Amino acid sequence: MALVLKSVDDDKAEEIVQIDLRGRSDVADYMVICSGRSSRQVGSISEKLADRLKQELRINVRMEGKETGDWVLIDAGDVIVHVFRPEVRDFYQLEKMWLPAGSTLAAKA
Repeated sequence: MALVLKSVDDDKAEEIVQIDLRGRSDVADYMVICSGRSSRQVGSISEKLADRLKQELRINVRMEGKETGDWVLIDAGDVIVHVFRPEVRDFYQLEKMWLPAGSTLAAKA
């Protein structure tokens, strides 16, 4: 998890949010949501994260959406990462769906 957060932060992702899913989902233990300023940055953040996970932790990730660069989903096993362009993130509002009731982005990394 620390590698994921460091990677997206190093690549200048914005509004990084970490959500603890333990006990709430069988799919993953954590979700990370962040934004890139452009399609190009979204793609770059995603590619570099996938490369770092492969090199440092020997994790082969599954990635979807890289072609368009609006929303890239990275499945790294126990951690699911969503990298959005800001307008797409605003539209889907995943944080509202997954943050515990009553919290307001208290899960910021």
